[in-house]
Amino acid sequence: MKKKFPDFKTDDEAEAFVKNADLIEYDFSDMVPMRFELKRKDTSISLRLPEELLEEVRINAKRVGIPYQRFMRLAIERAVKPRKQPRHTDEGTKKGSKSFVTQSSSPLKNSCNDEQ
Repeated sequence: MKKKFPDFKTDDEAEAFVKNADLIEYDFSDMVPMRFELKRKDTSISLRLPEELLEEVRINAKRVGIPYQRFMRLAIERAVKPRKQPRHTDEGTKKGSKSFVTQSSSPLKNSCNDEQ
């Protein structure tokens, strides 16, 4: 029978335990994965979306293992943040229009891609 994982009062206690313990001896079945967001979000918005689009967002967010609102925020951030090298092309599009193609190894790979 595996040992119960102990509770710690400080990060130092936890760090010392992990450094010295044989973790194979402990039962991790009660553990819950946690994600931390360090950036503060100050503004709340209301956004109307077609139900089908929202459902697709939820499905994709679940597939990558994050809440759907975080998934949407990450997709928006990727769409508006400048890149070192542009990932769009004007070739083969109408004058003045641009096709937006994302290519990266992030969880949102192809999530904003018009060519899916």
